[in-house]
Amino acid sequence: MIRVAFQTLRARWVSFLGTVVALVLGVAQVAAMGVLIMTMLDLPDRPVERFARAPAVVQATDPDWDPAHHDLGIRSLPAAQGISAALREKVAATGETVVDRAFYAQLEGGPKDQVGHPWPVARFGGYRLTDGKEPSAAKEVVVASDQAGTGDEVTVLTASGVARYTVSGTVSPVGWEDAVFFTDEEAARLSPRIESLVALGPLADVRAAVGDSAAVLTGQDRHQADASEASDRETLDNTITLVPVMASVAGTTAVFVVASTFAFAVIQRRREVALLRTVGATPKQVRKMVRNEALLVGIVASAVGTALGLLGAQLLADMLIAMDISPEWFTVEPSLHWTVLAPLAAAFLIGLLVAVGGAAAAARRAGGIRPVEALREASDDDTGVTPGRALLGVAALVGGVGWTAWIALADPTSVLSPTTYVVSLMVPVLAAAVLAPLAVGPLTKLLMLPFRSASGPTAMLVRESALTSRRRTAATAAPVLLTVGLAFSLLAATDSLGAARDNGLQNQVSSQYALAPDGTPGISPQVIERVARIDGVHIAAPILTTIYTKDENRYDENDGLVVDPAALKKTMDLKIVNGSLDDLDDNSTAVADLWGMDVGSTLAVRMPDGEKAELRIAATYKALRGEDVAYLPQRFAASAIHARDGLARRAYISLDPGADHAAVTAEIREAVAGTGAAFMTRDRLVASESAYARHLTETRQRSTAVIIMVFCFIAILNTLLMATADRRRDLAVLRMAGATPKQVVRFFVAESLLVSAIGVALALAATAVNLAGLWSALLQLFGTTPIVVPYAVVGAVAVVSTLLAVIGTVLPVGAALRARVVQYAGSRE
Repeated sequence: MIRVAFQTLRARWVSFLGTVVALVLGVAQVAAMGVLIMTMLDLPDRPVERFARAPAVVQATDPDWDPAHHDLGIRSLPAAQGISAALREKVAATGETVVDRAFYAQLEGGPKDQVGHPWPVARFGGYRLTDGKEPSAAKEVVVASDQAGTGDEVTVLTASGVARYTVSGTVSPVGWEDAVFFTDEEAARLSPRIESLVALGPLADVRAAVGDSAAVLTGQDRHQADASEASDRETLDNTITLVPVMASVAGTTAVFVVASTFAFAVIQRRREVALLRTVGATPKQVRKMVRNEALLVGIVASAVGTALGLLGAQLLADMLIAMDISPEWFTVEPSLHWTVLAPLAAAFLIGLLVAVGGAAAAARRAGGIRPVEALREASDDDTGVTPGRALLGVAALVGGVGWTAWIALADPTSVLSPTTYVVSLMVPVLAAAVLAPLAVGPLTKLLMLPFRSASGPTAMLVRESALTSRRRTAATAAPVLLTVGLAFSLLAATDSLGAARDNGLQNQVSSQYALAPDGTPGISPQVIERVARIDGVHIAAPILTTIYTKDENRYDENDGLVVDPAALKKTMDLKIVNGSLDDLDDNSTAVADLWGMDVGSTLAVRMPDGEKAELRIAATYKALRGEDVAYLPQRFAASAIHARDGLARRAYISLDPGADHAAVTAEIREAVAGTGAAFMTRDRLVASESAYARHLTETRQRSTAVIIMVFCFIAILNTLLMATADRRRDLAVLRMAGATPKQVVRFFVAESLLVSAIGVALALAATAVNLAGLWSALLQLFGTTPIVVPYAVVGAVAVVSTLLAVIGTVLPVGAALRARVVQYAGSRE
């Protein structure tokens, strides 16, 4: 039957064109994303930057610490403490040793990732003075020549405050950091923590002196001491998180479309298959023929898809780079390396499995066609609902609604995870696609009800055509359903979740005003103190630090916020579960209820600077996963510069009831002028913070929606082209009945509009299920919150889908009408 299958493909290539296109696109997506993921597992070594000219770098580290298993920005306890004084003395005994410190130091108006270093370490990164001299006084600095000139007075923002410095010299800019260099003594004042040591003594002596207390980095390992190591890991982590989600959603969509088009191809060939049965073909032979057709289509389409996927991998990488998800240097190079060949081979095999698996149901249906069907005048499909189809439809309905109900009632926090929730949104949409053949009849009657009294036969013909060809109608409506349903669900879920977070933060912050970073990564504690000294002002500025708790032989880390308890109560409305914030003092803390600790119990912690403390639990508050922190007394503020950068990410300000708001706010604005902090209302702070917090979530979900929509748009076009091109008999019957070419086109356009309307209606039903589940989940997490629907975008997607359906109908109909005109003119001659 392989020969018959080959001849069938040659003779009816138009019928298989949609399947080939869908499979090529699906395999290309899988191949491109597979190559992208595998490339990230075997990235080329990044060049050493800051210590390129250093023979060895000593850095405090935990040998068991895997950054991939911890939140970004978190340091291990040894790394947070830095190089100890004892270790520094041991290394210094081996030979010349240069101390390096890395801390926040930003010129006013400079980039917010600017960093401060002691000048002696500059030479190891290739810095050379281009003008002036090295800093020799406490208030002298060296900066890049594109930042300022020798002799200029500059304002430098640090965690210790805002100060004026004189530029003693300049260096050429480098591409990997923006640095401000201080004297050794000034750098030590600004950052007591020693980041690392450059050891110039004999390597063997250095290793012996260090022992197991720190890592000695040489060669390529020196890149671990570069700041770009952490930023690269952040962007690569984002890529690794996003791409599999995109691949799973796009792959599932591709499988469904391919299976649908294979089934549709069999529907179109019922009379042809019946003729084969009439001339003696057994059901087994018919099934084998259909499977062989699928195998041939799978081989060709998978081969083309893998080639396109290899070319498209870099396009996908460029898209991720443009969205600030992947690092700018990330490239995909075609090669014969296993990281390229393995995903291509896997995509090829997946394409074959999808083709053969997608044709399995179609093959069974083809084997069941009876010879007597060859005698039917019409080639329309059977409109009856088989028990198997009814059972599958009921299972899909129960599965879609049940899955959504589980998320809504039993696992509401899953909506906060883009990785899992994007896949969950697909379940009701795919369930609606499975139910489509059962829903075509009722929806057709409902949608055509307003046109029952329309003049002319078009409305009646369109209605009857859809009702007598329900499988064809369902197959052609499926791509529209997937496009609108997935886009609607993804975008509405994204916007609704963002609105819910806004609402939650709005309810949590009770202050009238706030300070937020203005072109800086945070706000200096000195600036906070300056504002706190203003009469009538209460300010809470949580400074981010880390607390380490002992768990057997290892430490677990959690975020801590150092804040004044009195100001905290006046500016924030934490939902207290047990205890009271009134009991907070220098030896207590408030923790999230997720931690499972009782009020009055003791929490033993180790701070980033090495201090040990036992804190009494004064209160527990309700918090979501990812927002659970420990509120700490201000005596731990010094630890923040070891844990992070020592800055406050925001500050909440409330005024005394009798305060003159105009006068006080004017004083606040004057106090923060030129400090890298902006004074604003609470509502403006909430809006800006929410926008930043949900940026990655929106990027993930919207990028996934874009890929799905592009794939489905093409699926709509090729499916309608395939369906309409095979209906020459219908076109001929209409012409023989006296229909003019204009009336024929009107009929097919009206039918495509009905198909699109059915797809949109099913998409709306599936989206309603998704949004009902989302609303219930958000209600439990954030309280009453609205469901936000991006009507303009969703409407545009529906309009584009409908236009593509109309184009996919008009093009083959117009071509067929022109061919008949030419044929008729030839016969007259």
